[in-house]
Amino acid sequence: MSGVLVTGSSGHLGDALVRRLTGEARVVGLDLIPSYTTTQQGSVIDKELVAECMRGVSVVFHTATLHKPHVATHSRQEFVDTNITGTLTLLEAALEAGVKAFIFTSTTSAFGGNLKPPAGEPAAWITEQVPSVPKNIYGTTKTAAEDLCHLFQRRFGLPCLALRTSRFFPEEDDSREIRETYEDANAKANEYLHRRVDLADIVDAHLLAAEKAPGLGFERLIISATTPFLPEDRELLRRNATVVLKRRVPAYEAVYRELGWKMFPTLDRVYVNERARTLLNWRPKYNFETVLKALADGRDPRSELARTVGSKGYHDQQFEEGPYPVEDWL
Repeated sequence: MSGVLVTGSSGHLGDALVRRLTGEARVVGLDLIPSYTTTQQGSVIDKELVAECMRGVSVVFHTATLHKPHVATHSRQEFVDTNITGTLTLLEAALEAGVKAFIFTSTTSAFGGNLKPPAGEPAAWITEQVPSVPKNIYGTTKTAAEDLCHLFQRRFGLPCLALRTSRFFPEEDDSREIRETYEDANAKANEYLHRRVDLADIVDAHLLAAEKAPGLGFERLIISATTPFLPEDRELLRRNATVVLKRRVPAYEAVYRELGWKMFPTLDRVYVNERARTLLNWRPKYNFETVLKALADGRDPRSELARTVGSKGYHDQQFEEGPYPVEDWL
């Protein structure tokens, strides 16, 4: 890579991308919040600033966004401004600058209403073929931004890949029930079975996406840890996930017993990363089994990059009911 623009460079993923790319390319980090990894402070909707940042850039990693935890603290218009108008501003500037690859960081929240099947139904097997049914302004604006990327690829030939990442935040869970029932590390370990991914693996996926984008044109790809489960496990996963886990990863019992941990009794969805592994030649290194091995050895199961970047938070204040307010998410 020659010149690279990373938007949201002060956030979790933006910070990690800048750290990985420094020394390999000329990196421009754009964010509203100043930080070690940000070289230009400002908004993605500032056309003049974006055009300046785009000079000499061949690849754009667009990670800047308002996230789901901002739904209760920011207006719907602010979500539209940042997530849709900001993406459009970047796409137009990228096209003008002759950018070779535009990588948009999206979210599995785009699947929304299809993530939790009705009671009594098997766990959802989430692939890229599952339709998007956004549940809130966050999911709505992210899917709209994906559609803008697709439009620019179809209409102007700008290679754009939308990477739908699963959970990778280190903050506490937003669910009070989860926080009160499971140790934080226990809950996150469980999630590697179906809805979590390590930060280093996300960075690898983004870098590979930049290489592959010119040949792929446009794709929506799920970026999540490789699950040990199979489609035939779906019905039992919804009724008794522990039984399935004993069958697929029997080593978990001894490790969890030693730690005093427990598995979620039921899983409502499983994210499937097969298409990303195939199209990007992506080989994620972190999964439930690597987490188990690290725990058994007394090591932190996270990658060195995830540990280095640490927690960023989403707000500059604390909330009584948890790490961020959730009452207005729907």
